Amino acid sequence: MSATAQSGIIVTLTEAAANQIRTMQAAQAENAGKPLRVYVEEGGCSGLQYGMTFDEKRDGDLQHDFYGVGLVVDSMSAEFLKGAVVDFSDALTGGGFKISNPNARSSCGCGKSFEA
Repeated sequence: MSATAQSGIIVTLTEAAANQIRTMQAAQAENAGKPLRVYVEEGGCSGLQYGMTFDEKRDGDLQHDFYGVGLVVDSMSAEFLKGAVVDFSDALTGGGFKISNPNARSSCGCGKSFEA
């Protein structure tokens, strides 16, 4: 069993992602202090797609903190996201948030949808 599974962490935020999220929260007062919700929903060109939003913790959510940023995942999304890593790059090409998901059998070129 991996260290991620042992500790119950479903999704991990890199330090770069946490820094960007804190910057976004500072610029948007309505999101200050809210955790980042990472979720999976039907859609996209591969059948499932990722989503991220600032949200309140709900009953049944799994929650962890990374570099001072709260992250929540609902139990349905957790099944698809076990071991995933959210990273951020400020590169001019290909920059933005990226989710590396070991459960994705294939993903599309946009990186926002995948097949489980």
